[in-house]
Amino acid sequence: MPILAPRPLLAALALCVALCALGGCGKTGPQQTGVAGRAGSPSELAPVAAQGAVSVATRNTTRLGGADVASDAAAVARAVYPGLTAASRPAAAVLLDEHDWPAALAASVLAGAPTGAPILYSEGETLPAVSRETLEAMHPSGVAGLAGAQVIEIGTSATPPGYRTHTVPVGTPADTAAAIERLALTLDGGHAPAAAIVLGENARPALAMPAAGLAAQSGAPILFVSRAGVPAATAAALAGMHGPSIYVIDAAAVGHRALAELRRLGHVAVIPSGSTPAGSSVSRAAVQNAIEVARFTDGTFGWGVKEPGHGLVFANLGRPLDAPAAALLSATGEFAPLLLLASATEVPPALARYLSDIQPGYSNPQFPAVRGAYNHGWLIGGERAISTVSQVEIDSMLEIAPRAQTTEEPLAAQAE
Repeated sequence: MPILAPRPLLAALALCVALCALGGCGKTGPQQTGVAGRAGSPSELAPVAAQGAVSVATRNTTRLGGADVASDAAAVARAVYPGLTAASRPAAAVLLDEHDWPAALAASVLAGAPTGAPILYSEGETLPAVSRETLEAMHPSGVAGLAGAQVIEIGTSATPPGYRTHTVPVGTPADTAAAIERLALTLDGGHAPAAAIVLGENARPALAMPAAGLAAQSGAPILFVSRAGVPAATAAALAGMHGPSIYVIDAAAVGHRALAELRRLGHVAVIPSGSTPAGSSVSRAAVQNAIEVARFTDGTFGWGVKEPGHGLVFANLGRPLDAPAAALLSATGEFAPLLLLASATEVPPALARYLSDIQPGYSNPQFPAVRGAYNHGWLIGGERAISTVSQVEIDSMLEIAPRAQTTEEPLAAQAE
């Protein structure tokens, strides 16, 4: 497995990539570089370099990506794997057809240990230039357990000539996910995972998006069921784990029958989707669901992000493929869970409240800001995904801030 960069180095590398490879940016505030060959403004489109990556950074946020999901995935891959040293090259990259959402979601587990594989997207059998250039720059070293494969192809054969490839068979969502789980098992030396994440194969993508980062962080594979029951491929995968913990996201899409069958295969825990009023829109439910996944913990499983001092990934729920693309940020560096915006131009009230709950603060002069905990946000996509104004608002919500000292507040708490 390649050596993954620690948090400070990862942030520095991300900025270096933005400066040297993706168009340039500053850290003291959002700086605009414009779109090559086109007049524009922040209200139209965040600055995009020829490679498709934006270049906006603030005190507490770094934006990765551009106008489409291929650019987003490429920017994340280049931030984590600049390819400038042996340690900054991945063993392999995963190449996926952007038209196969279930396969992309299930492949997120490969972004975690031991493979740490970045995800790149093809358009069917066509490889976008940004994906090809990123693959060339990272120059994967090859996975010994896969005969030196440098690219893991799932649902596409668009890899350029000259790379060693390994192909994962695809079929129904359940079949493809089970095949990816078998590959992950091989890569991990045959050590069966203790947990799995289960989704309904017809789950709304916005509600399924947080599973990508959770799978990458935990190593738990993503498997699919239908409302009619547990498909044979999923049942076989779970049986091979010998009574795993099964974490269900969006239980409504799974259904009572499948839940009952899952309970015969392991211990089932439903990750609560949070309280949203009856009749709430899918977008409102998806925003709250992502927050609940970030908060959830069960023993050693889950994020449990309920206090300051974390990395966070922000994406627009209208771009589901950004979740697998960003899964790499959940498995390295700051190990950041995914949070969602329903609109490019507005931070949802529920998300604002959550960020306020975990906003760093300081009150005792003995423990100034320099000794505090800090939050950092990775924003995925260009201006049409998350506007620069929203980025600045999120930056303010992540900033460590003074707070009123109370006589009841323990000294240890003041230091946090």
